[in-house]
Amino acid sequence: MAKGSVFSQIQCLVVVLPDGSERKLVDYLLPSAILMLATLLLMTSIFLPYWSMTMTAPQYPKGLSVDVYVNHLAGDMREIDELNHYLGMPPLDEGGRLERSFSVYAVIALGLLLIAGVFIGNQWAGVLAIPVLLYPLVFLADLWLILYRYGHSIDPESALGSAIPPFTPPLLGVGTVGQFGTIARFEIGFYLVLAAVIVVLVGLWFHREAYKPVVEAQKKLGEHAEMAG
Repeated sequence: MAKGSVFSQIQCLVVVLPDGSERKLVDYLLPSAILMLATLLLMTSIFLPYWSMTMTAPQYPKGLSVDVYVNHLAGDMREIDELNHYLGMPPLDEGGRLERSFSVYAVIALGLLLIAGVFIGNQWAGVLAIPVLLYPLVFLADLWLILYRYGHSIDPESALGSAIPPFTPPLLGVGTVGQFGTIARFEIGFYLVLAAVIVVLVGLWFHREAYKPVVEAQKKLGEHAEMAG
């Protein structure tokens, strides 16, 4: 009963605009809550894998897999590195090491930008959200570049370097690397980022609906002041 009463009271609260018109307070709380939800999704994604690849071959019936997080790799790293050694390829951990060194701070910065947008009542809220909207594309582009460089790092002078031509593992789906079949897939961390992007777009729409009348009221007030002057 008390909770319902508080919610009812919030619904009844109003915000007086510069021109004297009124809007419900909940109209301004809703976009803020939505943007905060997007921030939570981004922060949660840090602790979950974004992408994975499984390599299958007759001698590895259970397959070998690697999981990519924003700040580290996990999985059958040792076994895969031992195989790649015969191709003269560097350890898996060397690919994207620079990005992983600051990725957590970058994601936190994205979340802070969204939080800053909560307190902005104009188009700058949308501008601050642009890095978040671009984040999935940046991640995919960087991952593809890492995979390309890694697959083209075969040393032709190594034991098996001449047996496998340069390759680029697929970002998604089934592929082949030498005698290994590969299955690449996006993981829950990346899907949380995509969900955050959708939530941000919804939040920006509600943000615009809430603050557009404020901007228009300020504009009318300025026009009246100019006419009076």
